[in-house]
Amino acid sequence: MKRIVILISGRGSNMQAIVEACAAQGWPAQVVAVLANKPGAEGLAFAAGHGIATQVIDHTGFADRAAFDTALAAAIDAHAPDLVVLAGFMRILTDGFVAHYAGRLLNVHPSLLPAFAGLHTHRRAIEAGCKLAGATVHFVTPTLDHGPIVAQAAVPVLADDTPERLAERVLAAEHVLYPQAVRWFVQGQLQVDAQGVVRHSGGASQLLLAG
Repeated sequence: MKRIVILISGRGSNMQAIVEACAAQGWPAQVVAVLANKPGAEGLAFAAGHGIATQVIDHTGFADRAAFDTALAAAIDAHAPDLVVLAGFMRILTDGFVAHYAGRLLNVHPSLLPAFAGLHTHRRAIEAGCKLAGATVHFVTPTLDHGPIVAQAAVPVLADDTPERLAERVLAAEHVLYPQAVRWFVQGQLQVDAQGVVRHSGGASQLLLAG
C-alpha cells in the first residue's frame, strides 16, 4: 500500500479529487496526510473530515525558505510517504528539498508545458493567441516547471475567453488528469528514462478534454 502526502495552500480542490478517486477506484494507496503552509487553508477541513491527518507548517514563522523547507520535510517524513503531491502548494521549494524527494514529487501546472511556465498562464495563453491551453502533471526538479512530463490535458481557448473562464475549464481538466497520473504512480506504471522522458504502461499520456 503506497502512502501519499499532499501539500496545499488553499482550498485543495485537486487534493479533494485525488482523495475521492483513490477511494472510489480502489487504488493500492492511501492519502495519509495533508499539510498546508497557511493556517486558513480551506482544504484542511475536507481532509480532516475524511479521517486524514492534517498539519500546518506556517511559512511566515521561519527566517528563510531553507528553514521552512527543513521543517516541512520533517513533517512529511514523519508519515513515511512513497509519494508527495503538490496540489496548489504556493511555495517555491529549495533545491535540497526537491532532491530529497527526487522521483517521488509530483506537481500540476496550469499550462501545456513547456509553454507558459510560471505565473499568469491563462492570460498569457489568451494574449499569445493560443487555440489550446491546458494542464501538465510533471515530476518536480530544481528548475521551476520543467520536470519530466507525466501527462497533459488540453482544453480549447474560446474566442470570448477571459483568464477566469479559461482557468475554470483548465481546473476541471486538472481534476481528471491529476488523479490519473497519481494512480499511474502508485500502481508502479511510471518510469523516467535516461533522457528524462516518462514512460508508463497505464494508457495515453495526453488526454484531450473539450470544455
